[in-house]
Amino acid sequence: MHEYLKASDVIDYNDPEVAALATRLASGTPSVTAATQRCFEWVRDEIAHSLDVGATRVTCSASEVLREGFGFCYAKSHLLAALLRANGIPAGMCYQRLSADGQGAPYCLHGLNGVYLEDYGWYRVDPRGNRNGIDAQFCPPVEKLAYPIALEGEADLPDILPAPLPVVVEALRSFKTTADLCANLPDAP
Repeated sequence: MHEYLKASDVIDYNDPEVAALATRLASGTPSVTAATQRCFEWVRDEIAHSLDVGATRVTCSASEVLREGFGFCYAKSHLLAALLRANGIPAGMCYQRLSADGQGAPYCLHGLNGVYLEDYGWYRVDPRGNRNGIDAQFCPPVEKLAYPIALEGEADLPDILPAPLPVVVEALRSFKTTADLCANLPDAP
């Protein structure tokens, strides 16, 4: 479990603003599950998905996402992992392979989180952000993710990883605008 509690340059929960928010969100919660739900709902609802708000810059690390107030699904999952880990709650990265346009190929990765809850084990949550047609919720043990697997070629990737996939981090750091990233979304190897 130690690997799912570590800080990194992407899951940088030692950043003072990230650490302060993590403490504030967990304060007064009666359980780890309640703290997890509060952190999840805060990232889902308070941090915009870049495409939903027309952001032009790309964020990657938890501290960048918090500072800017937006991020792609991957970046939002980095912030959620940081908030949970700062509170001693094991959290990892999960991915789905989805159609980029909802019609079939090309495909891209979608980032979300796995969190370890004592009463349920590993449980996936999707902080992407709700909007018309997307309704991700926290209701363990039932998973209510943003996107169902619906087309041939789409898949839930089974691993809960302690660190973001290198192809995701490389894409977020290489492409500086949302337009460039959208034209080069990472896919599963």
